[in-house]
Amino acid sequence: MINLKDNEIAMTVPFSNLSFFEKLKRIVHYIFTVIMYSVLLIMILVFLLIIVNFLDQRNNLKKGVTKPPLVSAYTIVSPSMVPNINVLDVIVTMRVKDPSKIKVGDVITFNSTDYRSSGVTVTHRVRKIEKTDDGKYLFTTKGDANNTEDASRQTFDTIYGKVLIRLPKLGYIQYILSSVVGWVLLIIVPTVGIIGADIIKIIKTIKNDPNNQKENKSKEQVKEKKEELKEKNKEKEITKQKKIKEKSKKIDSNTKTERRRYR
Repeated sequence: MINLKDNEIAMTVPFSNLSFFEKLKRIVHYIFTVIMYSVLLIMILVFLLIIVNFLDQRNNLKKGVTKPPLVSAYTIVSPSMVPNINVLDVIVTMRVKDPSKIKVGDVITFNSTDYRSSGVTVTHRVRKIEKTDDGKYLFTTKGDANNTEDASRQTFDTIYGKVLIRLPKLGYIQYILSSVVGWVLLIIVPTVGIIGADIIKIIKTIKNDPNNQKENKSKEQVKEKKEELKEKNKEKEITKQKKIKEKSKKIDSNTKTERRRYR
């Protein structure tokens, strides 16, 4: 016969047969777990991104060269690239080594020189590429949702990189985590909940451990023996006191009898 623990038996119970409280507990635990692992994954990716960029920038400084980060991530805040890139999508870009690697139709992120958005980081699609007599590349860009092309052409030195991937709506996490309430709801509460649940599981496991049960049983038996011994000693003491009293009474009685004789 297979001996299963209580928690193992509980996992075999169909979800539909669980009580409302158990169903709610499982759903909340599942949601918190997904959120925690998602945040953890994002944090790991960001950490790796920082390490890669740090090593790359360190190498560039040794060579005396200034370049944009090797890999960057940006949250889209305007609808100029809708429907291909939406507001609060996150894009990941990679630095381009050679301007000839940028083709018409590529989406690039750059430091805009347009008078309408000068100095702003913009992500638009390349519509036209021109090459000057001195070999410099000029890129004409346009937002997919815009009616007109950007007023100024971008030089290669203003380009941060070419878009590699779009992560839909991931910017919502950044937006939520930037607030205290969001930080508490997405980080603190799930962390405390998962840690608390794990602590309860550990306590239950320890209680259900056969070795601990034997030890506890042994302790209880020792305690019971001590109590029995204490009761026996108490009874002996009471019996002893009774005997002393009885003996004292006899002595008093004999003393009185002797006195009467003398009289």
